Amino acid sequence: MTRVEATNNAVENSSRSTGENDPQSHARRELSQSDDAASPVEVVVVTGLSGAGRGTAARVLEDLGYYVADNLPPALIGRMVELGESADPPIHKLALVMDVRSRFFTGNLSAVTEQLRAAGVRTRILFLEASDDVLIRRFGFARRRHPLQGESADGTLTAGIAAERERLASVKTAADLVIDTTALSIHQLHRKLEEAYGGSATRALQLTIQSFGFKYGVPLDADMVLDLRFLPNPHWVPELREQTGQDAPVSEYVMSRPGAQDYLGTARHLVDLTTEGYRQEGKRYMTVAVGCTGGKHRSVAISEALGELLGDSGSGDVVRVVHRDLGRE
Repeated sequence: MTRVEATNNAVENSSRSTGENDPQSHARRELSQSDDAASPVEVVVVTGLSGAGRGTAARVLEDLGYYVADNLPPALIGRMVELGESADPPIHKLALVMDVRSRFFTGNLSAVTEQLRAAGVRTRILFLEASDDVLIRRFGFARRRHPLQGESADGTLTAGIAAERERLASVKTAADLVIDTTALSIHQLHRKLEEAYGGSATRALQLTIQSFGFKYGVPLDADMVLDLRFLPNPHWVPELREQTGQDAPVSEYVMSRPGAQDYLGTARHLVDLTTEGYRQEGKRYMTVAVGCTGGKHRSVAISEALGELLGDSGSGDVVRVVHRDLGRE
């Protein structure tokens, strides 16, 4: 998914071209032109206090299949929804990250959300907050300046946080979900967001089984590496040399060698344990690299067998098998 940084210039140009300077009325006009039928687009507005976890929320929603638009001004929301409906392929899930960095963000989203819902767009507001002391500590760790810090009389971080709380009070009241991240770790926040917005895909993991040849180098993106070089090499069997691990004679030869079945069962158990831990930690992608000398016989045969076992496990994970070096020799 692509994240988009909307610029204020885009809004100003849009306003001038339509002769409309009010961002919310512009959004209302855009949506009033929508069809009466319910929109297939689902919108989550992500907002809240600076330092409370908006960036983390955006990344989680992105992993859950949402198209994330960062700091999109209200004037462009209606247009963004229309573009999502007409895109090829259509964008069905849209997350809009909005905060006080935009001078167009007044803190009042009610007009925009009401128009979205009136157009049949399922719209939810996620508000993230945290205690003052935790926000101060997070800004200290990140060595960042609060976006409203310079607007306060004394220019302190505490005053900036207080000003933001006041400006966003009405948004918090209207929010469908408020999450206080004061005592939450990143992983705990990840799980809460997946429970709220993940649907049936919350625990699904994208698992890639990749065969390779050690003589060409270990895949750099491997999360786990399995070494099949302890098994006899079909390369030294004349009638098998030109075949690959995808051919039945080679696969049968590899799987019948002493230790092969035990290794396959152990590998499957190890992957199952690891993927469960990945889910608990909020990780959604895993690559298991299965290697032999050239990536042609043993690693290919075991990768195919391991992929079949994991695909039939009923875990709901998406399993694919790829052969990086097949055909290189």
